[in-house]
Amino acid sequence: MKIPRKTLPFIGIIFLAFIVLLFSIWDIIYHEQWLERIIALYGILIILTLLFLVSKEKKKPVVKKNVDEFEKSLKGKLHHFKCPSCGGIFAIKKSKHDNKKPFTLTCPDCGTTGTIPSKPSQIIEEIPEKKSINKNFKCETCGEWIMIWAEGANLVSDIHVFSCPYCGTKQDMHRT
Repeated sequence: MKIPRKTLPFIGIIFLAFIVLLFSIWDIIYHEQWLERIIALYGILIILTLLFLVSKEKKKPVVKKNVDEFEKSLKGKLHHFKCPSCGGIFAIKKSKHDNKKPFTLTCPDCGTTGTIPSKPSQIIEEIPEKKSINKNFKCETCGEWIMIWAEGANLVSDIHVFSCPYCGTKQDMHRT
C-alpha cells in the first residue's frame, strides 16, 4: 500500500502524539517526574498540528509560465495550448464568449500550474490525433463553462481551473 506524500506529516504527528501518550502513561505509573518535559512535548505537538493545518489551507497556485496558444483551425471553436513544462498539447473549447481574461489552470498532461494570457502568442504545432476524455468546468459567478482535454495523452487526475476566462473571477471553477 502506497501512502500519499501529502499525508506523511499527518501520520508523523499521530506517531509523535502516540509516543508522548506512552511517556505520559509511563510517568503516571512510575512517578518519573517528567511533567515539564511532557507538557513541552504536548506544546510542540500542538504547534506542529497548527502549522500542518495552516499549510493545508488552499493556497493560491504558483504561476510558473505563460502558456502558448495556437489554433489549427477555427472549426469547433477550439483553442489549443502547449504546456511550457512538458510540451503536451491540450485543447479548450470556447463557450459563448471568447476568452477575454487571463486565467490559471493546471496542465491536463503534467499537472503544472500555468496562466493563459487574454491574448496569447500564436505558434504553429502539429496536433496529435488521439484525444483524452474531456472534463467540463462551470463558473459559479457568470455561468459560463469550458471543456478541456489532452491531445495525444491521458488527463491527469487532478485538473483545476483557478479563475474564469470569461468574467475573470479568481475562484476555482466547478467541475461538472
